[in-house]
Amino acid sequence: MSLDLRRSYRREKKRKVVKPLIKRNIVPHLREALSSFRVVVLQGPRQSGKTTVARQMAEPGAFLALDDPQDRQLASDNPVETLTAAPPPMVVDEVQLGGDDLVRAIKVIVDENREPGQFLITGSANFLTVPTISESLAGRAVLLNLHPLSQGELAGRREVFLEGLVGNPEGPPPGGDSRLSVADYWERVCAGGYPEAVDMPSPKRKKWFTSLVSTVTLRDVIDLTGARRASSLSRLLRLAAAGTAQELVMSKIHDRLGFGSVRTTAGYLAHLEMAYLTHQLGPWSRNLASRVTRRPKLYVTDTGLAASLIKVTVDSLVAPSHPARGPLLETFAVNEIIKQSSWLDWSLGPIEIFHYRDRDGLEVDLIMELPDGRIIAIEVKAATTVTSNDWNNLKKLRKMIGDQFAQGIVFYTGSRSRSAGDQIYIRPIESLWQP
Repeated sequence: MSLDLRRSYRREKKRKVVKPLIKRNIVPHLREALSSFRVVVLQGPRQSGKTTVARQMAEPGAFLALDDPQDRQLASDNPVETLTAAPPPMVVDEVQLGGDDLVRAIKVIVDENREPGQFLITGSANFLTVPTISESLAGRAVLLNLHPLSQGELAGRREVFLEGLVGNPEGPPPGGDSRLSVADYWERVCAGGYPEAVDMPSPKRKKWFTSLVSTVTLRDVIDLTGARRASSLSRLLRLAAAGTAQELVMSKIHDRLGFGSVRTTAGYLAHLEMAYLTHQLGPWSRNLASRVTRRPKLYVTDTGLAASLIKVTVDSLVAPSHPARGPLLETFAVNEIIKQSSWLDWSLGPIEIFHYRDRDGLEVDLIMELPDGRIIAIEVKAATTVTSNDWNNLKKLRKMIGDQFAQGIVFYTGSRSRSAGDQIYIRPIESLWQP
């Protein structure tokens, strides 16, 4: 069967399955990138929707699926001819499977023709950390991240919280009162944002997550890294889920896993990050270098996945005493903010996101540093009520950094939106995706 016929057959086959497409908020950002850059790299976790988004950008025949053995063989045998066989943008799906030779062929093509929008390449592994790819396409490509679905995308709208916050850091943050109950929040936390899993009943969703972890850790990571103990990656991921939103102490993880060395443990944790199963927030330290700790905080990329790994349910999380409540809710809020940052208008950015903790015990969950150097500090609380104790660290930070402090926000699971005075505001977590 010819390449064109096989593509046509795949398209017809897909049409029979039919699930309404969810509008992804990154699409306008992606189109803008294609109008400006020769190569756009769209990367993110497996099953986050990259292929679906990429197909919307391609003309018939301009889609090369490297997880298909025949397409991969074609790309290997005749890379330049295959990559230029259709009008741009040529979509190369799961580029990490093509290796260095294919990426070098893309480099040759775009060096000969400097027109923007020639290639959209997707990957379920971080393009810059895949060991089988040494060519970074520096100066030729822009990298965009597609995360699992945001709460706004699930509701069919584009969130404007981060945009409003960054665009007007002196004013009160967006958001009003909320009608969500505590159970509503835990439903969202446990569902996560993977398009295929989010609407599944809990037992089926757990099986789906088990299959996802197996696919990524036992196939993808082995194919890309040759890791000899890839079967231990699922254990490492469970430890990461149990420690989500906490400082990363590599020696503790190493002691639990029993890998050969701390360096080996760090390498395997890097594999999880390469596959977008975890991510880290570095420590914010500008002007406070002598006081801060240097450890990053570790997060699981999707709270549905994390909840499944540590075997918690909506019913168990409703109990105020459950130890996973705070870390999971912080992970949920941090992930929602990171998702919104992926489509933030370039005129407002870039913003950088960190956490803060010093040796005196002062901690702030999330620090956003704006282009002008000012910071917005955020705390996330699992309680339905908050008191001045809950924003005391924000006040201490404001006192320490003075005019650099733009504002502080406490997110919580209660209903009222209000000001606490002195540039500190209280917002229900739902404010992150309210219209």
